[in-house]
Amino acid sequence: MHSSSSSSVQQARQALGRRLREIRKDSGMTARALAALAGWHASKCSRIENGRTAPSDSDIRSWTLHCGAQDQTADLIATARNIDGMYVEWRRIERAGLKRAQENALPLFERTQRFRIYQSWVVPGLFQTAAYTTAVLNTVVNLRQTPDDVAQAVAVRMDRQRILRSGHRRFAVLVEEWVLRTVIGDTSVMAEQLRQLLTVASLPSVSLGVIPMGRPRGFGWPTESFTLYDDRQVNVELVSAHLTVTQPREIHDYAVTFNELSAVARYGADARSLIAAAIDALG
Repeated sequence: MHSSSSSSVQQARQALGRRLREIRKDSGMTARALAALAGWHASKCSRIENGRTAPSDSDIRSWTLHCGAQDQTADLIATARNIDGMYVEWRRIERAGLKRAQENALPLFERTQRFRIYQSWVVPGLFQTAAYTTAVLNTVVNLRQTPDDVAQAVAVRMDRQRILRSGHRRFAVLVEEWVLRTVIGDTSVMAEQLRQLLTVASLPSVSLGVIPMGRPRGFGWPTESFTLYDDRQVNVELVSAHLTVTQPREIHDYAVTFNELSAVARYGADARSLIAAAIDALG
């Protein structure tokens, strides 16, 4: 598992383990006795209670059965499954197709009022043109061997962009300058995308910052792409997986990182000049 994913997932597993320990102790049963009744190795209860082993659905059913807490089974299983969903490989997310993956993200976008987006890889999805998205998703299909429903997935993403002009949402967006210089698709696709970026940046709900290349950084180091959805959740884009952060302390860490990155970005006319220079470089 990617190192940046370990903290959230491990803390959640430890919290579940503490809850299971309390259930066991309330029943008056020792860990050794529970393991014997369940047919487990003597150390398994300790591993689960300390968050070193993730309990399966059947583990939880056995635990609550022998501890007389079957009324808590469904809630505990849901909690464990939610932990499993914090770190999900892209292949698992996309195995039903890219269209389904795009659709699954829509409820989160619709209920969010304040977006803070940092992109070190590509132009943020909410700002992408159809041609740019097509090029990005075609690369995903080729790399991950996912079902090829790119056209349908692009249509879903384009429709999702309506949230830029609806409600009272705010979008604070940061991109590294090399995102502007990395040609996705071909030069015509990239030029259209950069012009689109200028258009979207003019919306009153959008604040766009570009972090210039070659600028000394005492802080605000480049990092993995991430999005803060209000103060409730952070989604992080890893190379192989998608990480969901919900621990308040870690959400705060990402908010601090976003603020540090914001401090080295350029805005307004300066940001537009960086985008225009990237367009000119395409020839």
